Amino acid sequence: MKRGISYMGKSEKEFLDQINFPSDLKKVSEDDLIQVCEELRQEIIEEVSCNPGHFGASLGVVELTVALHYVLNTPYDNLIWDVGHQAYGHKILTGRKDVFHTNRKYKGISGFPNRNESEYDTFTVGHSSTSISAALGMATAAHLNGETNRKTVAVIGDGSMTAGLAFEGLNNAANNNADLLVILNDNNMAIDPNVGGLNNYLLDITTSQTYNKVKNDVWRFLGKLNRLNPNTQKLFQKVEQGIKTILLKQSNIFEAFNFRYFGPVDGHDVNHLVKILSDLQKIPGPKLLHVITKKGKGFKLAEQDQTYWHAPGMFDKVTGEILQTESTSPQAPKFQEVFGNTLVELAEMNDKIVGITPAMPTGSSLNIMMEKMPDRAFDVGIAEQHAVTFSGGLAAKGKLPFCAIYSTFMQRAYDQVIHDVALQNVNVVFCLDRGGIVGADGATHHGVYDLAFFRCIPNMTIASPLDAIELRNLMFTAQQENMGPFSIRYPRGKGRILDWQKPFEILPVGKGQKLKDGKDLAILSIGAIGVEAMDAIEELEKDGYSIAHYDMRYLKPIDTGLLHEVLGKHDQIITLEDGCIIGGLGSAVIEFANDNNYRAKVKRLGVPDKWVEQGTQQELYRECGYDKLGIIESAIAILARTEG
Repeated sequence: MKRGISYMGKSEKEFLDQINFPSDLKKVSEDDLIQVCEELRQEIIEEVSCNPGHFGASLGVVELTVALHYVLNTPYDNLIWDVGHQAYGHKILTGRKDVFHTNRKYKGISGFPNRNESEYDTFTVGHSSTSISAALGMATAAHLNGETNRKTVAVIGDGSMTAGLAFEGLNNAANNNADLLVILNDNNMAIDPNVGGLNNYLLDITTSQTYNKVKNDVWRFLGKLNRLNPNTQKLFQKVEQGIKTILLKQSNIFEAFNFRYFGPVDGHDVNHLVKILSDLQKIPGPKLLHVITKKGKGFKLAEQDQTYWHAPGMFDKVTGEILQTESTSPQAPKFQEVFGNTLVELAEMNDKIVGITPAMPTGSSLNIMMEKMPDRAFDVGIAEQHAVTFSGGLAAKGKLPFCAIYSTFMQRAYDQVIHDVALQNVNVVFCLDRGGIVGADGATHHGVYDLAFFRCIPNMTIASPLDAIELRNLMFTAQQENMGPFSIRYPRGKGRILDWQKPFEILPVGKGQKLKDGKDLAILSIGAIGVEAMDAIEELEKDGYSIAHYDMRYLKPIDTGLLHEVLGKHDQIITLEDGCIIGGLGSAVIEFANDNNYRAKVKRLGVPDKWVEQGTQQELYRECGYDKLGIIESAIAILARTEG
């Protein structure tokens, strides 16, 4: 066998090949940790190049990951990763190296830390800014249990620090003096570049050469004195804080929360990180270590275009050439692209329209408006609650906000939707991207609850388009006068219509459409998942079945006239939705039938009452029983019982 190349085409790794758990890592000398980091970075590049996932974030924390597992006694010590898309190196070092090729695949390992997967994953994550609060809970539990030697560390990115929950955790930690270390991974990036006052503050700290030089000199001096008197550093802490205030012309925000602040330090110097982390273990109470890293570190293209290489798809691990080429035939656009381009069209027609997104301008395609109308499009950072209330304030003064948030992240702002938009009865248009099953990101990211949790809110209009043309027209409808709170949800991925930029039409609120008549059974669908019903009906008709199909379009207010028609003609009904069946379209139809004394049997197809893990969208539709085949199976089973 040629030295350096394995039979699978992956490079041999002198140290990493022998490391399966942190206990193996601890056997490596500190001098060899640099080589371990190089090998771990190469392992991530090799795996993600052929099995797409989150790339740049994990490359950026390789040295930090190695240092943490080298110093900490994991899994006894608590290590919590915020969001978790930077935890690939952590997974490889904690018993999952041999199965890492199944990352994000159906029945494989999760792309995020998951408590059900490994004892090293202390907290299941996927949404931002939860790490400090969770870590504080764990540190408090350790204190209550008398576990004085159990350490707790939260690793949070600078983008995640913009969310209110992170500051709530900091504030509470200051009150109970927990033995907690927060590591701020500062790379000036979430998915898109970070924005806001905190980002500017961190930039001031990291770029102040005078502050950093004086801070290092003072701390080294105090460290020498500390050998003579263990309380010296504590006594001189206020002096150090004063120096920081003078040099930065502002007080340190973290020390205002009663956190001891250390840094900033080079996040790519693994030996220095080991020393710092070892020293910090000896200091009790809440501490924050500010670590400077580069997202995509070690892969030139990922360093240069950090947004694109957050999750790039398949690529050549040597050249960086993207291997997933687009089809040469014309392709329908992604729903998010239809949203982004349509919003610009509408904004050119209506000067009241503004766009808002919480840190997802590229993912939601609001970046199109931000480029063309920068004064009317706002990225508010990872702050969904603020995004919603900010939108409510804009609407209260006559503006017409289109607030673009992934469905899964809208869960974080539920009270704001109720209290700050619906109760005010102001016209905010919530454009919920990634509605329904999203695929490889798994349970933390599926947007399957919005139809149900919005349906119970007064004043709320809930709509979901069958295709790109309906999406355009729903957006056009939502910005008419006196529409109030208006939710439009659409899925991840592409539609089927190529010629989608049609003239705008108003779609009357609360009105669906009959797509096809039939006598044996009726299918009521909402949203783009209706194309699966179309395909199923086409197959069923080949076998002689006659199936009616209705696109409900609006869940609230629901089309009562259409429901009277369907329930008056059909005893057997299937409802279809790309969302949870508890509280969604199926529930609404059953409630209507009960309230109006109809006796039809309703079979609900959608996401059952369980957590759905990762896989392709089609694999997960199949698992949940509402892909084309699942619809066919349900229809045949219903009709067989009817005939029997």
